[in-house]
Amino acid sequence: MADDTTTEPGTAEMRLQYAALSDVGRVRKDNQDSGYAGPWLITVCDGVGGAARGDIASSTAVQQLRRLDERPGDDLLGLVAGAIHRAHDRIGELVEEDPGLNGTSTTATIALFDGHRVAIGHVGDSRAYLYRDGSLSQLTKDHTFVQSLIDEGRITEEESRVHPHRNLILKAVDGIHEVEPDLFVVDLAVGDRLFLCSDGACGVLDDSHLADILSTGTPDFATVELVRASLEAGSSDNVTCLVADVVEADGATPDDLDPLLVGAAADLPRRGTRGAAGSLFRGHRSGDTGEMEPIRAELPAEAPHAFPNDPLDPEVYRYAPQPPRRFVWVKRLAVAAVLIGLVWAGLGAAYAWTQRQYYVAEHDGHVTIFRGIDATLPGIELNRPYEESDVQLDRLRDIDARAVREGIDSDSLEDARRTLENLSEAQVEESPVAEDQEPRPEKKQGRSEPDDSEDGGVGGADATEGSGLDDAIGASVRLTSLALESGAPESSPRTNG
Repeated sequence: MADDTTTEPGTAEMRLQYAALSDVGRVRKDNQDSGYAGPWLITVCDGVGGAARGDIASSTAVQQLRRLDERPGDDLLGLVAGAIHRAHDRIGELVEEDPGLNGTSTTATIALFDGHRVAIGHVGDSRAYLYRDGSLSQLTKDHTFVQSLIDEGRITEEESRVHPHRNLILKAVDGIHEVEPDLFVVDLAVGDRLFLCSDGACGVLDDSHLADILSTGTPDFATVELVRASLEAGSSDNVTCLVADVVEADGATPDDLDPLLVGAAADLPRRGTRGAAGSLFRGHRSGDTGEMEPIRAELPAEAPHAFPNDPLDPEVYRYAPQPPRRFVWVKRLAVAAVLIGLVWAGLGAAYAWTQRQYYVAEHDGHVTIFRGIDATLPGIELNRPYEESDVQLDRLRDIDARAVREGIDSDSLEDARRTLENLSEAQVEESPVAEDQEPRPEKKQGRSEPDDSEDGGVGGADATEGSGLDDAIGASVRLTSLALESGAPESSPRTNG
């Protein structure tokens, strides 16, 4: 964001009066923050990576950025962007030289001063503030997951301070992924106060608390109080604060002022009269505040690339390339074995259930009790004959035989046996034809021979089935036969012509 104040031509040049302080905090074993304050440059970097040595990333970035601490030219934003990219390249070189550093990265917030205005460069979640006329304004915008939730209106600023993913950042200088930093210019005026800090301070102190501390005292006093207040508010992270007042030049030469290097980038104790202010904080909390040499961890000689790290360190949840996980294939193999075991156990239980089922069906022409279920599955035997009876399928009624062929389900073995007993009783007995019984003659259609029965009447003859004409002809023939047998004179039958 750009300030509304503009600098008129001929305005007297201003200078910065600054202070810087960094503390390891009450939880962490090492300080992964780095800070630098000089006549022309103020910057803070917060290392990310846990065991991948975020302190190396932050100190490397500060060592590159501090080269800007000289009177700048007109292209302030170009200088800031170039310095960030040089820090990016240098971290990439370190990772190539030592693969154990893979996954390290850092935030970077930079303020480059030219005597009238300041150019801001920003990547990550460290912050830059401007305190002017009793009002505090945040100049940078966090590149974090919770900030995206705030922008969408899903959570508030207060809720973001306790959000479980508040340490998840979306941009960082890691030497691998090129990032485009936020770049803008802010005009300054005498009486302005710049404040840069890591998230160990702004993550626990709200704007009203920050403004209250920044409203009083010198930069040294404000810096000490800001770090102290952050720790008392429960910060579990490293805390780094840099405060710079914009004052009139008064003939002083900015280049004669001593720069301050604090945090992981501090190779030497602070020098000059400003060191006395740090003693106010030393009695409150021992640690790497910039006045003391950092304590190096004692690493075994056989593990040159092993770096200590706090358990459940929130830094490991930050968005940054992480070193490859070890023994991933062993874990995947174990998971696969567990899944296969569960599937096998399920199949075994299902098969055991099928072997407790019974049904009645046909086997080799006989009614048989089967054990299992009446189904087929390739490669798996789901049923087999259990008890074969002497009941033959061809001696059953059609409806019973059809039911047996389709399979008759049973609730139990006893139920299947009852079904078999009922089918045995329903068998059809064989009944052959008697020897003295003659078969009935088949009736033929048409004319029949006369019968030799004793009463020779018409009714005694076997009348054949046929048409009316055939019946009449048959009756005439029989009458003629009877007349000849009785001795009557031969005469022609009278017919109606």
